[in-house]
Amino acid sequence: MSKFVLRLASPADAYAIAVMSRCLVEIGLRGWTWHPARVAKAIRSRRTNVLVVTVERKLAGFAIMEYGDTRAHLSLLAVQPALQRRGIGSGMMAWLEESALTAGIGAISLELRTNNFAARCFYHALGFSEAAYIPGYYRGEETALRMSRDIRCVIADRADQSPS
Repeated sequence: MSKFVLRLASPADAYAIAVMSRCLVEIGLRGWTWHPARVAKAIRSRRTNVLVVTVERKLAGFAIMEYGDTRAHLSLLAVQPALQRRGIGSGMMAWLEESALTAGIGAISLELRTNNFAARCFYHALGFSEAAYIPGYYRGEETALRMSRDIRCVIADRADQSPS
């Protein structure tokens, strides 16, 4: 696989991100929550990072994370199925964690469908813990699993690994 490139999204990316969300994240749900206008609004927001990953200049994945005062919320993360399990998702999460730490944020939370076992395993491997089940979270149809991670431990881990 060619090297992947991470960058902040531009307004020109909004449509492709929205379509990818519809096909990979919102599949099977009524309506379209992350439509192009909403993605474009997130791209313009000062409290949100919309990250894209490209491989050979083609959209390979994206993530949308909203920042609060002490917590960040990962709203969406998706990687094209043919490119999964190649470090793209982990690379995006590392970038987002670094951004959150720089902003003084200590924790990240997210929700995912309870039946999305691949995503559950992915987030568990990154150190996320299961926090709560939220019935009807997805348009009153599906239960969500809320997961969270205290990312301040990343700073402690780096300090432990630094040369003395």
